[in-house]
Amino acid sequence: MALSLRRARTIIRKTLEAGREMELKPLSVVVLDAGGHVIAFEREDGASPGRFAIAQGKAYGAVMLGMPGSAQMARAEAQAYFMAAVNGVYGGQVVPVPGGILVRDKKGAVLGAVGVTGDTSDNDAIAGKGAIEAIGLIAET
Repeated sequence: MALSLRRARTIIRKTLEAGREMELKPLSVVVLDAGGHVIAFEREDGASPGRFAIAQGKAYGAVMLGMPGSAQMARAEAQAYFMAAVNGVYGGQVVPVPGGILVRDKKGAVLGAVGVTGDTSDNDAIAGKGAIEAIGLIAET
C-alpha cells in the first residue's frame, strides 16, 4: 500500500481542521511518499510563505532517517555532530524537530511522512498525528 493523493489530501484536510479546533496559528502541511517525494502540500491563509521548506524538511528527515522529528531532536541534542553530518549528506534539507511524522501501515511498513509547521513544533505534531490516525494509519511523532 502506498500513500495515494486522495489519502494525502485527507491527511492535510484533517490536520488543518485539527489546527483550527486547537486554535493554532495558520499551518502548512506536506505529505511525502516513502522515497521523500512530495505528494501534496497546502499552506493556510496567513501562514508565512517560507513554511513549505520547513514542513518539507521535517517530513524529509523523518522518512529518510526512519525516525520522527522528536527522535531526531533528541539525537541532535545528544549528538549534534551526527545531525550536522546528516544535514550535510541531505543538502541541509533536514529539520530535526517535532512535526516531522513518520507514517506506517498496520504491518509497520513506512509509507511516507507528514511535515506540519506553523505553531509550536509539539502542537504541529499533535495536529498531524490525529489526522494520520483518523485514516487508519500509524503516526510516529
